[in-house]
Amino acid sequence: MGLKDILSKFDISSEREDYTTIHDTVELGIEFKGTNLWILIFAIFIASIGLNVNSTAVIIGAMLISPLMGPILGIGYSIATYDFPLLRKSIVHYLFAVMAGLVTSAIYFFVTPIYQAHSELLARTQPNIYDVLIALLGGLAGMVALSSRNRGNVIPGVAIATALMPPLCTAGYGLATLQWNFFFGALYLLLINTVFIGTATLLTVRILNYPIRFYTDEGKKRSANRWVSFIVVLTAVPSLYYGYLLVQQEQFTQNANRFVVNESYIEGDYLLKTDFNYGQREIVLTYGGKKIGEDEKQRLQQRLSIYGLADTEVIIQQGFSVNDDVQAVQELSKADKYAAEINQLKSTLSLNLAKEDSIRRAELIADNLFKEIKSFFPEIYYISARKQAFFGDSTAVPTYTVVVLGSKESKKTMKELPKIKKWLTVRMGTDSLKLFVER
Repeated sequence: MGLKDILSKFDISSEREDYTTIHDTVELGIEFKGTNLWILIFAIFIASIGLNVNSTAVIIGAMLISPLMGPILGIGYSIATYDFPLLRKSIVHYLFAVMAGLVTSAIYFFVTPIYQAHSELLARTQPNIYDVLIALLGGLAGMVALSSRNRGNVIPGVAIATALMPPLCTAGYGLATLQWNFFFGALYLLLINTVFIGTATLLTVRILNYPIRFYTDEGKKRSANRWVSFIVVLTAVPSLYYGYLLVQQEQFTQNANRFVVNESYIEGDYLLKTDFNYGQREIVLTYGGKKIGEDEKQRLQQRLSIYGLADTEVIIQQGFSVNDDVQAVQELSKADKYAAEINQLKSTLSLNLAKEDSIRRAELIADNLFKEIKSFFPEIYYISARKQAFFGDSTAVPTYTVVVLGSKESKKTMKELPKIKKWLTVRMGTDSLKLFVER
């Protein structure tokens, strides 16, 4: 196969839809009145409920039925073709849709009795450069699909990937609860998605040489292009900073996890809890067992530099300690001896309860994962998820999250394994995942 044959596979001109049909499709999706408006309101309510109860499946369902992509594609298309009347119409309908969404979600969150911000809400308040890339690539996919007669189900997929509905509902949550960090963070994510889906649409229309529908003098064209460039840069710059912070935080978390796995073992003590504070550069370790001496604390502090954490402080907290000074115990009165024994029994019981709690939490996580993954992959009939240590020739003992899936159609599941693994990695918040499939 020659180079010409390879390049011909990327050619989409033979599948291109008629320009008039594309224009009519874009224009039809812009308006928010009647059916489109009611669908938007229902989708906002569904997404708000999904965010409220932290249900990923419900949020995805809301994004599938949302018509919010229409005016955003209209903005990019109209700028690319210099159709300024259509641009004004797209902006007006987009702003109306955003206001309707904000009011609807704010009303829901104002009356709901559940006020706690779950992970699905929190995830919409810290946009970064990766959200820019998702919006840009999603917009390119959406407009290429719209330009083709074989568009399939790409547009709903773009709506899910770029997540237009959740940030709008999260902004409504911030408005209803007067939490402005939620409100402005979510609106910024919505702005990123809007600007870069629109930009991707503009680029696609220009690259595919769509016809200019209105005559426009060169001065207006240059002015429009300058404004687009200014808005794109202004929108992207903060996301670069937040993306840098995200990378730094992820590196800190990875290094801190390696440190805890390899260095936190202290003979006679059980690690009850681990907390990482990136802002304060702290690793907080809570132990139960015998009293930990200063020399052990110094050892842990000195080992930090090996893991790239020289500017980090290890804080050792003693959840409870068992006094093993035999001579001091012998000098206690009889009543004090009984009290010491009771305290030691309580300590042992607390350790066992902590272990049992960790097992129950793992079972609950696996149960929730099964309910969510079943809706996407019905052939999966069981799932097990547990953190396990892997012992080998190396002195280091790495810990991985091990997930085992039972599948009625293992070949089908194996084809989807990269997607499943990526979803599980994000869903479980871990970068050390081992996935196995059984029939």
